[in-house]
Amino acid sequence: MSRKIKLIWDFRGPDAARTAEHHDIHLKQYITIEKFDLNITGFEIINELYAIAFMVVTDENMIMVRDALKPHRGELYEQ
Repeated sequence: MSRKIKLIWDFRGPDAARTAEHHDIHLKQYITIEKFDLNITGFEIINELYAIAFMVVTDENMIMVRDALKPHRGELYEQ
């Protein structure tokens, strides 16, 4: 069983929440285009000036997605 990795994009400023929400739409589109089996994305509003968008990928797809979409950071996905 392969590990799942959560790739994260950070957004800061007064428009951070709207930007993260919009980025999530594009992540979903990317999953559809690439026909990935794993379909876990989302966004979280941390505070009024900071939000994140995220996408969960498997080990096998991580490097391809990282190089194509340039996330700011990643962590192991526990769920």
